[in-house]
Amino acid sequence: MVVSNALKLTNILKNMDGAVVALSGGVDSAVVAKAALIALGEKAIAITADSPSVPRQDIQAAKNLAKSIGLRHEIVLTSEFDNPDYRKNAGDRCYFCKSELYETIFRKLSDLESKTICSGANLDDLGDYRPGLQAAKERGIRHPLQEAGLGKKEVRELAKHWGLEVWDKPASPCLSSRIAPGVAVTPERTARIEKAEIYLKSLGLFDCRVRLHHDELVRIELLPEDIVKIADPDVRDNLTKYFHELGFRYITMDMDGFRSGSLNSLVPLEVMKKYQAKD
Repeated sequence: MVVSNALKLTNILKNMDGAVVALSGGVDSAVVAKAALIALGEKAIAITADSPSVPRQDIQAAKNLAKSIGLRHEIVLTSEFDNPDYRKNAGDRCYFCKSELYETIFRKLSDLESKTICSGANLDDLGDYRPGLQAAKERGIRHPLQEAGLGKKEVRELAKHWGLEVWDKPASPCLSSRIAPGVAVTPERTARIEKAEIYLKSLGLFDCRVRLHHDELVRIELLPEDIVKIADPDVRDNLTKYFHELGFRYITMDMDGFRSGSLNSLVPLEVMKKYQAKD
């Protein structure tokens, strides 16, 4: 099955005039990048966006990935924070982020042999709330994983088959996704969130999220088995002291534990319907 999926994916890419892969440093875009190199050779290139919303470790991960794959790689600066609709964070922030990313890549296409932009969206993403997919649809972005009928499970199997070190890497959404809808997104806030999550990981709490809500309240999400570690008095006292120093006013623990996309429940219904209807 893995070999069959590899052939389906590479055959889709072979029919392109070249591919510019939006490489985030995660497993999905890594598989597309690897397949593009196999199918197109020098006509494949990876481009990674850099902005205050991208964790520094993800930029480095993308560089390492491209180097290990052997794929030409460029970093481009994106300016989504200049867009008031993005900063407003009304629930459709991702639409404006992806619009900026793809428009930035389009401006570079005249300098590249590859003319088709590819994302790492997989089949499972179609069942989630993804305003970014609408931005991609409006610009004719290709989703090779979806076209090949590959979900997250098949993508990870393919990444392992190709020896990609990120095959089991957890999802790493942008830092702005940690900010609750209705709370303005700013570079200052994303920087504080990044520092807070780095602190948690220094404690060995690697599957974590620091979610920022109104009034500078943060909600920490950890795996259920890790929650008890924060209850240790010394750990708790040092953590709260550091988080207060970062500028957070209230520090809370989410007893439901770590889960991806937990802030989607706060997206206004009219906004969610708007993008679900188009996707």
